[in-house]
Amino acid sequence: MRWILVVAIALHGAAAHAELWAYIDEQGVAHFAATQIDARYQLFFKGRSSLDRAPADAIEREARAALERSSLYRLVSDHPNLRRFAPLIEQQARGQALDPALVKAVIAVESAFEPSAVSPKGALGLMQVMQETGVRYGLVNDRRGTVAQKLLDPAINVRVGARYLRDLLATFGNDLTLALAAYNAGEQSVRQWGNRVPPFAETRAYVDMVQQFQTLYRPPQQVTAAASSRLRLELPARKSRAPIASNP
Repeated sequence: MRWILVVAIALHGAAAHAELWAYIDEQGVAHFAATQIDARYQLFFKGRSSLDRAPADAIEREARAALERSSLYRLVSDHPNLRRFAPLIEQQARGQALDPALVKAVIAVESAFEPSAVSPKGALGLMQVMQETGVRYGLVNDRRGTVAQKLLDPAINVRVGARYLRDLLATFGNDLTLALAAYNAGEQSVRQWGNRVPPFAETRAYVDMVQQFQTLYRPPQQVTAAASSRLRLELPARKSRAPIASNP
């Protein structure tokens, strides 16, 4: 089965709990949204918001058990490309002292595990890395390919993306919320807003969604109640499989 994260951002203040709604269409594609867009969507996961106090262990265990009973759980826990790229993700995450579940979550939100994803703004690959970020971490146009082509290589893309995420964490004092906001909206944007999450619906949704998926991808014994959701991104229209021309 395939799955799509759909744009569904409707912020009505600080909700007590963040929700993830989903349905499977007749082609077997799973659609996820932050709100119940229409009657087809069923509540898939209900997590705490980043403003909530940590719930009791019993509440967390109950929420996790309910999640795992869901028929949709396999779609986020056992995606074919998640299995395909798991060794690469583990290697690069460990190399940057990152939680592998965090890197998986960023990939899920950024590209839905599509290695050839290209955004209208030019972000590329699994972790949707911009070409200027690739150059920042040593990629150059040469006979082996352009920077853009190299970023569509999963091994290069995850290496650069994980390193960038690690550097963002270091820049913002290991504050994951700010690091994720910077990954989405840019470092300068976070600084301009006084080292706070910019008041952009997309960015706030992105931060919450990555943290929820991080929780979903952690082994059960490591799960905490640290994640919540609001969904953004990967609409099929945002991706392109068109080849990127090499330099002459």
